[in-house]
Amino acid sequence: MNTMVDPNLSLRADTTAGTPTFGPGATPASTAHLLALSELPDEPAHGGPSVISDVVNPLHQIKTRLQVCVGEAAVTVGELLSAKEHQVFVLNRSVEQPVDILLEGKVIARGHLVAVEDQFAVRITDVPVPLKP
Repeated sequence: MNTMVDPNLSLRADTTAGTPTFGPGATPASTAHLLALSELPDEPAHGGPSVISDVVNPLHQIKTRLQVCVGEAAVTVGELLSAKEHQVFVLNRSVEQPVDILLEGKVIARGHLVAVEDQFAVRITDVPVPLKP
């Protein structure tokens, strides 16, 4: 069975008749048909290795961004608007306290700021939730 599906076809509720109608200009007499989808084969048809291999997990290749939070300062909007160059905001952490390493806004590790040549870096000192490889 070879069935083509119209990408513009949409389901909408016909509140007057209580019957769903389909697509632009459809009438309440329109009917929906179930599509028979075949299962994907376990091995690719060309006989090569599968797309997702046990040797290299493709998820390990996805890039993401980490953020490092060194602390927070509570200020009013007025204080922020009147801030001048060279003004200092004191953060809520001491220099000895570890910084938070965040992924998608959630703390995944903690560490200490270090310098690598002329750039900041973080040495991980604590992983509160074990990260699985």
